[in-house]
Amino acid sequence: MSPAEPAKREVPAAVPAAALPEYVRELDHAAGYLSDAQREQLHRAWAVGAAAHAGQTRKSGEPYITHPVAVAKVLAEQGLDVETLIAAILHDTIEDTPLTREELAREFGETVAELVDGVTKLDKLQFRDRQEATAESFRKMLLAMSRDLRVILIKLADRLHNMRTLGAQGAEARTRIARETLEIYAPIAQRLGMNLIKAELQDLGFRALHPWRHAVIEKRIRTQPVVRREALVQIEAQLAQRLAKEKVVHRLVSRVKSPWSIYTKMRSEHKSFAQVMDVFGFRIVVRTVPDCYHALGVVHAAYKPLDARFRDFIAIPKANGYQSLHTVLFGPYGSPIEVQIRTEEMDLIAERGIAAHWSYKHGGDGPNSAQSRAHSWIAGLVESQRATGSSLEFLENVKVDLFPDEVYLFTPKGDILALPRNSTALDFAYAVHTDVGNQAVAARVDGKLAPLRTKLASGQRVEIITAKSSTPKPQWLEFVVSGKARTAIRQQLKQLEHEDAVQLGHRMLDRALEALGNSLDRIPAARLDAYLHEHRYPRLEALLADIALGNRMPQQVAQALAREAPGAQAAPAARGGERELRSQDKILITGAERGVISFANCCLPIPGDEIMGYHTAGRGIVVHRLDCPNVADYRKSPDRWVPIGWDRQVAGDFAAALRIEVDNRPGSLAQVAAAIAEAESNIDRVEYLERDANVAVMRFAIEVADRRHLADVMRRVRRLQVVLGVQRI
Repeated sequence: MSPAEPAKREVPAAVPAAALPEYVRELDHAAGYLSDAQREQLHRAWAVGAAAHAGQTRKSGEPYITHPVAVAKVLAEQGLDVETLIAAILHDTIEDTPLTREELAREFGETVAELVDGVTKLDKLQFRDRQEATAESFRKMLLAMSRDLRVILIKLADRLHNMRTLGAQGAEARTRIARETLEIYAPIAQRLGMNLIKAELQDLGFRALHPWRHAVIEKRIRTQPVVRREALVQIEAQLAQRLAKEKVVHRLVSRVKSPWSIYTKMRSEHKSFAQVMDVFGFRIVVRTVPDCYHALGVVHAAYKPLDARFRDFIAIPKANGYQSLHTVLFGPYGSPIEVQIRTEEMDLIAERGIAAHWSYKHGGDGPNSAQSRAHSWIAGLVESQRATGSSLEFLENVKVDLFPDEVYLFTPKGDILALPRNSTALDFAYAVHTDVGNQAVAARVDGKLAPLRTKLASGQRVEIITAKSSTPKPQWLEFVVSGKARTAIRQQLKQLEHEDAVQLGHRMLDRALEALGNSLDRIPAARLDAYLHEHRYPRLEALLADIALGNRMPQQVAQALAREAPGAQAAPAARGGERELRSQDKILITGAERGVISFANCCLPIPGDEIMGYHTAGRGIVVHRLDCPNVADYRKSPDRWVPIGWDRQVAGDFAAALRIEVDNRPGSLAQVAAAIAEAESNIDRVEYLERDANVAVMRFAIEVADRRHLADVMRRVRRLQVVLGVQRI
């Protein structure tokens, strides 16, 4: 049978519904909102899929086609369009059957073929390990989402049905799939506003991962005390009566907590089951936005609101498009009452998220807020993945953005930006634009000057101060929270490090060639190209960077390049002993070359110290003070010595350490810290080295600009009456 043959097998239009298998009739019923012609297309897709998957079974023993039809049914319950349902039925055909993308396009149209292509599993790709495979699949899935959001809807429905039928899998596979569902798929559903699917994924994931805990909590929910059930009815009746009196047309439903939400709340807030369950939850669904605020007034008149527990997500929607009013009231039984108030449309979007756009009830042209927000989120992810080195790093960055606790902030123009919880002013800068982040120097939060590491709270107005000369610093990675900021900083640092490495490598190679009586300018282009080709360097810059990073010795490269130059072989022999570190031979550094030059922790050199460099593979040049005890060992490897000195212009702050002996009495530490701060030095860390009843010896790790600055710090500290002695370590 040729691969194209299944595509010809159609179910005749006249076939009565009773002739279809039960699982197809269930799909037909769920897709009742489609026209007869569209449902006929579904039947044809089923016939093609059934023929293509003929002979294939699931681990449960059922015919394989039952799975994709069940996926389509999940999507039909969300009200999705016919193309998505057809793509769901055929989503495994390209990979697992003889059907090709071209045949699908010819039979069902280009859109269906594109969707199936986007959802096709990625098992055939080769990876080093399962973790990397997961990350790479996830990365590719997000790229497919960027072309058409319906790809992720099919993927989520696919995962949901797999979770519903997880019992057929082995124990190890169940655990792995459940953990992946809770860590990646449920947060994606939440990020896209699809709360119904998110809640079921979380519940099924929790049941698979911790079956005993799930069973215990579920039983406790079912067997709630009669008193509590009566209280719930009383509160519901009271609220309904008040709303009816005010003529607010509404739908009032009580909300039941899921085992997963109870479990996570018990763990995160360290509460008992009784404390978590001691909350009554209601949702009031009304017709219009003004009705929402009217209903809010009614419930606040019925029961007193708890201070600072009101949230207006209608005026400031969540990043996934969710809108609602949230308030917490003092209940008549001593338990708080949580109330959500929203319109019918908001309720639809809250439950279905981006799927609501394709729903038959809202089949308009313009994308709804949830969908446009999802598009902008995914566009940001695509931009982030282009700049990320590895799939695993990308997955970590995305996980940060998936978790839903957010702060909502205002730009100076009044636009709203949503950022992950604990975001800093620097995260805000990168959220505005990558260039703004790269050039940020400080921020104004509600009009007051603040450092970039300042954590932000919802409702603040933030303005970023930039300077064209500013560049990202490695320390920034310690306090940014958002994936976008982390990716942009890493990319920029790599670029800066590469430029520094190229410049430093150039100076090192030039000096090595000079010792051989040659220079880089005088090396014939053909010989240089031959060397680069032989050692597989695409460009001269790559070789120079490798020299700076210690992966190639400059003397060896110089000898290879200048081997035909007169006297080239004699020069190295003349340098066999200890080198004379003449100032004109020294490579001068400014301290800004942090990517390829590091400062040794054993002696903490600062500008003004006599220094030397030691060439270390992979780390570049490590700078030591000439009086460092470890230098004696390095003298044994003269070929790794790098004569180095300070440039006239040095940049940045440098680490130094002081050993300070003080009277052991209250306030001594504070006085020393104040004196260091007055000298405009930053304290990184303080630790006690020795301590008895009378004397305390402390080590202060501080930052200074140079030796003069360090001397000023020591002078100020020495003047204090509590200080018995100060010395540099």
